[in-house]
Amino acid sequence: MTLFQWRLNSVPLLLDNEILLLGVKDQILSLVSKLDEVGSYLGDPLFWTLHAGEMARSFLTLYDPKLEKKGKDQMVSFIRKLDEVTGVAGDVERIRGCYKTRVSKIRGTLREADDYVDEFIMKVYVQTEQDQKESTAEFGREIEIIKSRVSEIMNRKPQLGFSPNLEDIKKLLRSKFDEETPLVSCMLSYMNLTYDLKLSLLFCCAFRRVYRKTKGDLVRVLVAAGLTQEKSGELMENKAQENIERLVDLGMLEEEVSAWDCFSVPSPYYEFSLSVMKAEDFFISTANSDSIIPPTARHVSILEAANTITGMNSLLHSLFVSAKDGLSEANSDCLRNVLHNAKLLRVLNLENTKLKNLPDEIGQLLNLKYLGVTHSKLNELPESISNLRNLQTLDISWSGCEFELSNGVLNLAQLRHLKMNRPMNDGEVRVPQGISRLRNLQTLEGIYAGGGIAEELGIMTQLRSLEVRRVSEDHADELYFSVMKLTRLQNLSLLVERERESYDSSSSLEYENSILPCLESFSPPPLLQTLELKGRLIEMPLWLGSMENLTKLYMCYSHLSENPTKILQFLPNLKYLQMFEAYKGRCMEKEFFRAGGFPKLEYLELSSHNLVEWTEIEEEALPCLKQLSIYYCMELMVLPEGLQHVTTLQILDLWDVHEDLIRRLSPNGGPENYKIKHIPLVKYRGLMSHGFWGERPPRVTNL
Repeated sequence: MTLFQWRLNSVPLLLDNEILLLGVKDQILSLVSKLDEVGSYLGDPLFWTLHAGEMARSFLTLYDPKLEKKGKDQMVSFIRKLDEVTGVAGDVERIRGCYKTRVSKIRGTLREADDYVDEFIMKVYVQTEQDQKESTAEFGREIEIIKSRVSEIMNRKPQLGFSPNLEDIKKLLRSKFDEETPLVSCMLSYMNLTYDLKLSLLFCCAFRRVYRKTKGDLVRVLVAAGLTQEKSGELMENKAQENIERLVDLGMLEEEVSAWDCFSVPSPYYEFSLSVMKAEDFFISTANSDSIIPPTARHVSILEAANTITGMNSLLHSLFVSAKDGLSEANSDCLRNVLHNAKLLRVLNLENTKLKNLPDEIGQLLNLKYLGVTHSKLNELPESISNLRNLQTLDISWSGCEFELSNGVLNLAQLRHLKMNRPMNDGEVRVPQGISRLRNLQTLEGIYAGGGIAEELGIMTQLRSLEVRRVSEDHADELYFSVMKLTRLQNLSLLVERERESYDSSSSLEYENSILPCLESFSPPPLLQTLELKGRLIEMPLWLGSMENLTKLYMCYSHLSENPTKILQFLPNLKYLQMFEAYKGRCMEKEFFRAGGFPKLEYLELSSHNLVEWTEIEEEALPCLKQLSIYYCMELMVLPEGLQHVTTLQILDLWDVHEDLIRRLSPNGGPENYKIKHIPLVKYRGLMSHGFWGERPPRVTNL
């Protein structure tokens, strides 16, 4: 209901003609006011109690075979207590029937109204001014009819003997079901979520875990799905990020242990979400795309799809498809019928489908706000893409080897996020001149900045995230000068053009002759939080030490002779540091990690083919470290003395390291096991994976 109110409020933002707006403004405001009454009703104590009971019953039905006896008893007891509370107001079955009928009617009315708003927006976009006037007048009349229907439903209130106070109900339930009944406690926390937070959780469940989604990916989907209200002067992305952080704080989203800044929904909240999906017109298939999709489904996620995408209805608002090994028909034929029927689509995300092209029908989706086609074989987008006037996100990462971006993208005036790269050369994509016309663009990733594009970037002061590939001397000065003007920039990636002729694949010094040029003349924007530098550095940039807002730093193939942590360990807010072939020395001594150094660092990744000896970590260094990952250090024989004092360490990840190191660390009498025995999770992947640890299964909460 709240989301539909936001949708109504956004109609004025979509109508350019102020005269047309005046004709429906009063009707919109009147309906929004009426929906406030509906919101009060849905916050009624008895509705809350009945909704909790229905959710608990649905959960039991879905997961009865998997529940342990203790969990099942908890839920049965919880349902009985809820029925007792409802019984205070009268006959439980009569009240339940009345409430279910009213909620069903309200839900149906608002869904029809939501579709009508979509159809109205699509219609006026292509009409003449006179036809727009007639359509707007008709829209106003329809809004009045919707208001009358809602009023009629609201006037039929059930007669109750007594309605308890909601806080008294929650207090009673908390006293009966404390921390010793974790399943019910989690459910009560879930029930207290606002509606937009519950839907946000549902959308987080829609993604396949193999293709991990970062916080930024989730933010873009939630914005496109309408789960944040658009307000003048405020970024919707900020509100969506707040919602994600709120879910993390509540324990309903958790960070993946193997991928920093990637999130998934843990048990039992994942199961709670699945139990309410039918009521929210959400459908998830976890096996294949042959599953029968309900005709009322508005949000569909098909995980590990093996065949064609068929059977979608015209009401579809969101479609997520992730293929296991590409679709059996690796072309656009399987999509054509779906796109022709589903004209109300707002979110379309296709992963690993290996599609060779998108059908022209994509241009008919005038409500589409999110288009993701990742791990595909696309080499171009159809010309009809320029019709997508409402598109906010275009993600074509890992597209075809010869992908080029056409001029049609310059017509996407509402575009906020453009993410690209391809598996050829340095992964760069050439964008058309005039890219600076996209005044709403916040994210621009995977571009080549030559050919005059570097100068254009300086005009795009609204950018918050920028990734430039194949950086070379012929445009580096212009690029850095432009980047220094981007005062709102928070994320920056600079990837050097690789010198292929000089690269010897047998050498450990990949990118040794690929130097990131002119960095001494660069000064980072003040709000920068994430920085990636890929390419050889002649020396450590001094300006790195002044980046007080930096939280993530990736240094890849820097091949520095000097100690990079001499500057980095004093960064006050650095939480994530990856040094992949960043240091070419053979020994790391205690000055690399001094006492008090890296005060907020939580994740440290090291990789070096040259590193032979890591001698010592000073006590009280790395006071917040949670995860240490060591990759491809095949010459490293020992872990440092002092590692045993890093008591915050939760995960040690060893990947392709020397066998002698693994033997020394072995829990079966290894002489250096004392350095790591305090670490709860040790993971090793390599030739001896079946020896001591191997991969442990992910942590699962018993239901």
